[in-house]
Amino acid sequence: MGLPMSDPTAWATAMNNLGMAPMGMTGQPLLPDFDPALGMMTGIPPINPMMPGLGIVPPPIPPDMPAVKEIIHCKSCTLFPPNPHLPPPATRERPPGCKTVFVGGLPENATEQIIMEVFEQCGEVIAIRKSKKNFCHIRFAEEFMVDKALYLSGYRIRLGSSTDKKDTGRLHVDFAQARDDLYEWECKQRMLAREERHRRRLAEERFRPPSPPPVVHYSDHECSVVAEKLKDDTKFSEAIQTLLTWIERGEVNRRTANNFYSMIQSANSHIRRLINEKAAHEKEMEEAKEKFKLALSGILVQFEQIVAVYHSASKQKAWDHFTKAQRKNISVWCKQAEEIRNIHNDELMGIRREEEMEMSDEEIEDPSEMKETEESALVSQVEALKEENDSLRWQLDAYRNEVELLKQEQGKASRDEDTTKEQQMKLLQQALQGMQKHLLKVQEEYKKREAELEKVKEDKLKIETLLENLKEQQSMADEEDKEGDAADCQGNESSMSRVCACSQEKECPVEKTLSNSPVKSEREVLLVGIISTFLHVHPFGASIEYICSYLQRLDSKICTAEVEVLMTRLQNTFRQELSGVGASLEKRWKFCGFDGLKMT
Repeated sequence: MGLPMSDPTAWATAMNNLGMAPMGMTGQPLLPDFDPALGMMTGIPPINPMMPGLGIVPPPIPPDMPAVKEIIHCKSCTLFPPNPHLPPPATRERPPGCKTVFVGGLPENATEQIIMEVFEQCGEVIAIRKSKKNFCHIRFAEEFMVDKALYLSGYRIRLGSSTDKKDTGRLHVDFAQARDDLYEWECKQRMLAREERHRRRLAEERFRPPSPPPVVHYSDHECSVVAEKLKDDTKFSEAIQTLLTWIERGEVNRRTANNFYSMIQSANSHIRRLINEKAAHEKEMEEAKEKFKLALSGILVQFEQIVAVYHSASKQKAWDHFTKAQRKNISVWCKQAEEIRNIHNDELMGIRREEEMEMSDEEIEDPSEMKETEESALVSQVEALKEENDSLRWQLDAYRNEVELLKQEQGKASRDEDTTKEQQMKLLQQALQGMQKHLLKVQEEYKKREAELEKVKEDKLKIETLLENLKEQQSMADEEDKEGDAADCQGNESSMSRVCACSQEKECPVEKTLSNSPVKSEREVLLVGIISTFLHVHPFGASIEYICSYLQRLDSKICTAEVEVLMTRLQNTFRQELSGVGASLEKRWKFCGFDGLKMT
């Protein structure tokens, strides 16, 4: 609130003592809404814009006018305004959601009650945090109250009437950054963002098309209901959508395949109904076209008669008896009737789709040539011939369309047969290729087996020759040593048996492996190698379950019993040991192949 005067304090004091509203030197009231009667009433003090409890703050000051403030009287103190010619006090940047102000320059003897008395006229004070160093922080209830508190920045405060230094000070009010203010501001911003998102979502949902109704889950009861709906023309579209959704969901299985097949069959039967409906609608359309043609041809005949009347009236015998205005009207009516007749005639020609039989513009525009009434009969005959020609052309087009459809159907059937034949040929070729590959494999295996048999036969022949040689040697030795001791004979026999055994081991390893080997297949050989490698890195042994768990990672078909039987057969390779007593008894398998090799 600006006071453009040299001594604003004395002027305001004098006006208040007289009970009048404070006015400037130009006569303009400082309070535009001031009622003079209020100031003169008994019991009502003069109105001060900064009186406690009223919360009146002057309006913002224009930038081109100097800011002049008034003295503010409180119960415990007095606030004196700063020099209006001085620049406004500097303030920091306003934090977002600021409700807290910093107040510095307080008197040393100022208390919280005095601070509350000064600043509660700016608005509701929530909290005051006073420091011992002549400053404090004040938090208001609303943000606009901070602007009212900044109005007091620069005022000199005096407690009571004392002029002591401890009772005076110059206020400096500035924005303060508080965590509570920032938290409340962020909460408010989040609330506004939620409201905005909710509003946008409602707007989007308002323009979004409604979602289709959910399709029920498949069950025998629902299947029977849908099957009945498929037979009803009014509910077919809803039922066919349900059937499509069930098939896409994967509801078809062995149990429900028959039900789905019956529903698909009923959907297929609906095609016949649709074709019949289409034929009925086409028939109705043809009948409507015929009715329209007949009605249009009747209208054209009547137009021709009207035009003939105008032409006869234009002849010399009747034309001379009409007045000038009547002749003008007759000529105008004749032109209008001819234009309308031409429009309808063009429409009829378009329906018939006959461009060759259209009348030329000269024949339509020259009414002078049609002078006799006999020509109208000729025109009607020509139109009848045109209709017959059109009907014949339409029949010919229909026959042509039927022939084309038959050709297309035959072509499709032949193409389908060709494709099926090609597919069958491809399948047969693939089967033959597979059979040929299988035969080649069998032949290779047969050749390998034959080679193995030949080797075995050769080994047998060698062994037989060795046996014969040994027998001959034995017979010769018997004849020479008839008088030898029994011990020598036994020694010779034992040496012969050793020689035979060694020769058999050297010359016939195949028969020994096939007859005496505990390993019966290549799979068991692989298992023995893997188990040996596994137990070789476990010198203290391992349980059969541990070994089988390792083997089952390689092949899940391996069972514990098979492995245990194989290991018990190979006693020189694997050895089972027992450790523990009673419930802690544990069986462990160890690899003893190195010791077994020495023993064998």
